[in-house]
Amino acid sequence: MILSAKNLDFKQLNEKIRAADEAVCINDCYGQRFICSGLKGKTLTINGTPGNALGAYLDGGVITVNGNAQDAIGDTMNDGKIVIHGNAGDALGYAMRGGGIFVKGNAGYRTGIHMKEYRDKKPVIVIGGKVGSFLGEYLAGGIIVVLGIGSEDPPIGHFTGTGMHGGRIFIRTGGKLPSLPAQVAEKIASTDDLREIEPYICEFAGYFGMDSDSLMQGRFHMLKPNAKNPYKQLYTAN
Repeated sequence: MILSAKNLDFKQLNEKIRAADEAVCINDCYGQRFICSGLKGKTLTINGTPGNALGAYLDGGVITVNGNAQDAIGDTMNDGKIVIHGNAGDALGYAMRGGGIFVKGNAGYRTGIHMKEYRDKKPVIVIGGKVGSFLGEYLAGGIIVVLGIGSEDPPIGHFTGTGMHGGRIFIRTGGKLPSLPAQVAEKIASTDDLREIEPYICEFAGYFGMDSDSLMQGRFHMLKPNAKNPYKQLYTAN
């Protein structure tokens, strides 16, 4: 099914998407927000630039964006895949609880903020380029990978992992990372560590026509919390 988003607001667009019983292709997308909010079991291709909160509360299915995407993509998503053949804005994967987000280019500030995992739910974000500051802020679970393709400098901003108390962040760079918060422990990823992210990098490479072996080359820094409760000093024990 092919839809034109021209002259449609997000409510009209979502009604048509939900009513479709086949894969949907949306053309002429110019910033409509909340596309596929709460959707489950749909396959969607968007040609253009979806607005904020694409795939918010997504509970399954695949969304492919042939272009850039704005802020809060995958907000609180529970399952499914979002594949972006361009750049993404701020707060990508905010409070994400499951599924995967794959961005060919760069992402903005606060990527992966408040991500968490529960039982078999393990959210994953893979960024091909670089990200802004506060990557993985308050991270409670899941995996974030930043590949730094085309970046000579470390592909992250400042304050990476602020408040982090779960999950792991992998950053591919030959350079030294900016200073990290006290609650973050850094080491060079081992062969065993890299086995964990190899399937996700292979998936990323498949979406964007890249070579997974070359993407696995280079030095990966692995970040994890160095305390289960980074705010222990702020509270009085009962």
